[in-house]
Amino acid sequence: MSKPICCGILKQVVHAASTTLLEKIMNRRTALTLAKALLTIGFAASFASAMAQTGKIEVLWLGQSAFRITTQTGKVIVIDPYLTNNPTTPPQYKNPDALGKVDLILVSHAHYDHFEDAPALSRKNDVAMYGPAGLNQALLTLGVMPLRLVPRFNKGGTINPFPGIKVTATHAEHSSELAWRDPAKNNGQALIGMLPSDKDETLPGGEPIGFVLTLENGFKIFHMGDTGLFGDMKLIGEYYKPDLIMIPIGGNFTMDPVDAAYATREMLKPKYAIPMHYGANPLGKGTPKEYMDALGNAAVKVFPMKPGDKQEF
Repeated sequence: MSKPICCGILKQVVHAASTTLLEKIMNRRTALTLAKALLTIGFAASFASAMAQTGKIEVLWLGQSAFRITTQTGKVIVIDPYLTNNPTTPPQYKNPDALGKVDLILVSHAHYDHFEDAPALSRKNDVAMYGPAGLNQALLTLGVMPLRLVPRFNKGGTINPFPGIKVTATHAEHSSELAWRDPAKNNGQALIGMLPSDKDETLPGGEPIGFVLTLENGFKIFHMGDTGLFGDMKLIGEYYKPDLIMIPIGGNFTMDPVDAAYATREMLKPKYAIPMHYGANPLGKGTPKEYMDALGNAAVKVFPMKPGDKQEF
């Protein structure tokens, strides 16, 4: 065999060996990278699972129907944020910034005492505000909110905003008018989410809803929104089996303490109850004591919270 041919064969052998070695090195690096990624994902999943099993749920009541719920994995859900002009909201929470980071906003209907601070809070935190489909559509078409912040869902619909968390919209026996002041009547600036006056227009705000929240460890919270008694509360109790209910007791606009006690004892049958929607205006006269007295010996633990109180579950 001639010398040039020998050299050519030798080069091919060296090249093949080098390529094989390089491939092995690259495959080993890829495998290590993949293993690290899988370990990271596995650790994150294990951590989230551990948090869901050992973490606590914190419920902060802010007066009327406004709550901040912090889940086991640290997600912050704000419901019906009426803070700035709420006479029962503690001074330190009058500025919605005091809520800290917010991951999700839920609005049960368009009345000012459930909705007032929701648009601003949604825009500030750049997070979705879920409410009745008709309300969110009105906010979009009026130019109050961008599409990405007002996704639409409706009664019976369920969203999965975060891993392990579900929110289902339920029926509520109420109304949902939206007060709107046209910019032409207000020095060029639109006004929305306020106590209506004769300067305002009344627009459709969808149909009122409640929310069943299923959290990471399966704990279920039923925020009932504003509602009177209705027969399907029994279905909600039997089907969703809420652990905790947040129930209006003020009367006039919603159930009074006797109605609320009946719904709790005979229809929903939760483990825990937090009375809400009373004391923020003179017509909401019901009290937690009246509610608890009407419950009698029902097997439910009631937390008669004051605005600003926190309760862990």
